[in-house]
Amino acid sequence: MGKGGQNYGKSENLGAKSESKGENYAPWSKDLGECEEKYQVRLDRGLSSADVEERRLSYGFNELEKHEGTSIFRLVLDQFNDTLVRILLVAAVISFVLAWYDGEEGGEMEITAFVEPLVIFLILIVNAIVGVWQENNAEKALEALKEIQSEHANVLREGRKISIPAKELVPGDIVELRVGDKVPADMRVMRLISSTLRVEQGSLTGESEAVSKTTKAVSEDVDIQGKKCMVFAGTTIVNGNCICLVAQTGMNTEIGNVHSQIHEASQSEEDTPLKKKLNEFGEALTAIIGVICALVWLINVKYFLSWEFVDGWPRNFKFSFEKCTYYFEIAVALAVAAIPEGLPAVITTCLALGTRKMAAKNALVRKLPSVETLGCTTVICSDKTGTLTTNQMAVAKLVAMGSKANALRSFDVEGTTYNPLDGNIQNWPVGDLDLNLQMIAKIAAVCNDADVEKSEHHHVANGMPTEAALKVLVEKMGLPSGLPSGASSGYDGVLKCSHLWNRIEQRIATLEFDRERKSMGVIARSSSGKRSLLVKGAVENLLERSSFVQLLDGSIVELDQKLKETILGSLCEMSSSALRVLGFAYKEELTDFDTYNGNEDHPAHERLLNPADYSSIESNLIFAGLAGLRDPPRKEVPQAIEDCKTAGIRVMVITGDNKNTAEAICREIGVFGRHEDISSRSLTGKEFMNLLGHEKATHLKQGGGLLFSRAEPRHKQEIVRLLKESGEVVAMTGDGVNDAPALKLADIGIAMGIAGTEVAKEASDMVLADDNFSTIVSAVGEGRSIYNNMKAFIRYMISSNIGEVASIFLTAALGIPEGLIPVQLLWVNLVTDGPPATALGFNPPEKDIMKKPPRRSDDSLISAWILFRYLVIGSYVGIATVGIFIIWYTHASFFGIDLSGDGHSLVTYSQLANWGQCHTWTNFSVSPFTAGAQVFTFDANPCDYFQTGKIKAMTLSLSVLVAIEMFNSLNALSEDGSLLSMPPWVNPWLLLAMSVSFGLHFLILYVPFLAKIFGIVPLSLNEWGLVLMVSLPVILIDELLKFVGRRASGAGKSNARRYSKHKSE
Repeated sequence: MGKGGQNYGKSENLGAKSESKGENYAPWSKDLGECEEKYQVRLDRGLSSADVEERRLSYGFNELEKHEGTSIFRLVLDQFNDTLVRILLVAAVISFVLAWYDGEEGGEMEITAFVEPLVIFLILIVNAIVGVWQENNAEKALEALKEIQSEHANVLREGRKISIPAKELVPGDIVELRVGDKVPADMRVMRLISSTLRVEQGSLTGESEAVSKTTKAVSEDVDIQGKKCMVFAGTTIVNGNCICLVAQTGMNTEIGNVHSQIHEASQSEEDTPLKKKLNEFGEALTAIIGVICALVWLINVKYFLSWEFVDGWPRNFKFSFEKCTYYFEIAVALAVAAIPEGLPAVITTCLALGTRKMAAKNALVRKLPSVETLGCTTVICSDKTGTLTTNQMAVAKLVAMGSKANALRSFDVEGTTYNPLDGNIQNWPVGDLDLNLQMIAKIAAVCNDADVEKSEHHHVANGMPTEAALKVLVEKMGLPSGLPSGASSGYDGVLKCSHLWNRIEQRIATLEFDRERKSMGVIARSSSGKRSLLVKGAVENLLERSSFVQLLDGSIVELDQKLKETILGSLCEMSSSALRVLGFAYKEELTDFDTYNGNEDHPAHERLLNPADYSSIESNLIFAGLAGLRDPPRKEVPQAIEDCKTAGIRVMVITGDNKNTAEAICREIGVFGRHEDISSRSLTGKEFMNLLGHEKATHLKQGGGLLFSRAEPRHKQEIVRLLKESGEVVAMTGDGVNDAPALKLADIGIAMGIAGTEVAKEASDMVLADDNFSTIVSAVGEGRSIYNNMKAFIRYMISSNIGEVASIFLTAALGIPEGLIPVQLLWVNLVTDGPPATALGFNPPEKDIMKKPPRRSDDSLISAWILFRYLVIGSYVGIATVGIFIIWYTHASFFGIDLSGDGHSLVTYSQLANWGQCHTWTNFSVSPFTAGAQVFTFDANPCDYFQTGKIKAMTLSLSVLVAIEMFNSLNALSEDGSLLSMPPWVNPWLLLAMSVSFGLHFLILYVPFLAKIFGIVPLSLNEWGLVLMVSLPVILIDELLKFVGRRASGAGKSNARRYSKHKSE
């Protein structure tokens, strides 16, 4: 049994329930003996079966929690938690009850009456289905997180090595990790089997390259990047192998913390700015509908409730249930008229069209509302590695030796990717490489384990990114003249020069990199049989082990102190530019290895088996040159940053990389000025978290760009949370697991499509297909354009509804028969208005759309002036629809248009307004009239002329309503621009949509079955002439109002300029 195994659970240390399952213990700050004692395990023995069972009871399985999702029933109910939807639901229920009541009473219009509630119910059902489907897919980020966990682990238990499912690991388990393994839990490195151990943990920490690990303890309060003796669940071993002790499992690991943060962020998702505005509009609409319904009720109460005054008190009440029901139906019609039922469908259509436009620009939208949210983005919080930079190491500068001892040659290297054709070396002697440059190329190509392959549209590195960058450098250096050109025949890869150097210098032994000497060496055999040692590594370490320097012409001179200082000066210069610098050296006097060919029986082979001997082999080196590498910024990024500044969008860089590297990149891309003092703008995540609450808020409110380096997931979340609290609309970019919680929390999370992890993509609202920051800026411009177009059709639909409300209110106020019934209003709102509203989504974007500051998230959809304009337009719609109804009943002709062709009888306005008293009139008779193929007679009941006989007048009212709304859609092309400056043909889709809407109206007019459902009849040419004459003035009225608005706006801007000038003086 393992050491201390018998007493497991009795120890106050590992009992650990007092320490919340060991969560407070910091194994990275303890030496190896303390860790073994704490976890009561021996490194050579492992845990016993009893230990494992007991610990599993305490810690559970090594897996991430499954959070219970919202039930389908709850999701369905949530879809009705919307003011507009609730109003519609009440209206549908009431209209259904009234339709049922009319049917019971033997009413003739029951088909019409039932169409209305059924259509409203259908709208609500479709809306609920779409909402449930969208929300049911929301938590896939947590599932994707589980996929990056390791499935198996090689563990030592009871002295035997066994392979077990990773979920069965418990704290205290001893695990062996090899190259390519995915780390199964958070573990303390206890022993290195290889000379070096490197882990790719960038997806968790944001670091741009693999990190070397050690067994040495570090300070307890270091950040996650500083825990050099820890390996974390979900990361990958890229070099070496080791023995580790499991410290944390399941939800207590770093990846478990990310899981918790994603879940927490998903619980606090907020509505988009537009959704908030529409909810506010719905609440205001509820109040308005209530007031108008109450007014209609009060105005018409005399028709269904009367009484007499006896002794000063009301007596003998008379109540007409039929009349009460009729005016109740008018109230329902008001509700239907006031609600823009087609608005949700049109918004969804516009957003869907917007996603197609964005997809063409490499921005793939996963959640429709995020299209609109992009338009009001005020802050972009961007990850550095892979977003602002290429996430591909590239050589930026090459320094070679000159013709004299203290002369160095410096070459700037272009290119930001692993594509050898991406950029050249400036001032390069193409095809005329001197011996010094040949030696650098040879070392970079042969002392190298990486490869580069072409994958579809981009090049991919296999192996260490720094080594891949060196091989790309070799390709850019080219080959010297005189080398045998046929040496690389049969090779079809992208690294032809490197391949040729490896054919000329065959590698026969490798001196692995280790953290002590910080170099890697290879012994190569040339085609002539000569052995040489080629070395690359940290410049300072190579200089310590070098005695000579190779000059331009290949001659060798002694490395004196002055030359060493010259080389170190060049190193310092490159390091201050945040370049990672590697030196190149070689050795040709290899006495022990003169006859070595890789054979294990050779006497010198023993030296290669002992890493401690590598430093002596790599001594008396000849230094050849040095190269500066970096993860370079993308070419498009500086312009995109400048575009953000012009558009009033602040850019904050939040990265897990180190401060110096991040600052250098930020200066280069324009987040900071080249020589700007950034001491107050650049903080580490830890420094930011140590600020007081108000200091954090003040720091984030600074104008211009900000940088947060060495940031952990919780730091990113805190920054996003504080920005949102201060009213900013935050877009957050990221590609790693560590970015997922902040992506989920931000108003719009943007993941990388190529380099991004599945976790980041699932947590995001939008994915960049090209991983390019400039694509975000294009998407913001598209989002602004879409929002402007959405405002146009929202204004259009709301102004149309104001007109419908005005029409019904005027009808009720004047006491005339009902001119528009609910099913007609529903048809107009859903079908006739839909195509023009959707077409407004195709309005061309304004030319200066990205030169304006972002709109505030609390900006109103409709300003006071726009509301006034649409109240005027709405009033005209009401007057026109009611007016044409009255004209048909009271005039034989109007402005020269003959209306007597159908033979209908004329009545006075007084009779029309008091039609309810018709049964008391004496000698009242009505002539038959024709409508299409129908003849309407009223011999049995002349008073029916105001009920079934109003069908022609209703048709005229409906046709005027449709025509006015079509012409009003032209007014919506621009918020304040005249049709003379923005003519209808700038948006041909709108003209097509108007044709479609008129076509649909003709369809219900001239197809008998549909005409019966909607209670209308065909119109004659004269009647159409009257419809157009009454409808066209809506354009003139709005043009006049726009002109007044432009004059007032121009005067306001002029006064503002004068005030600003006076203030500056």
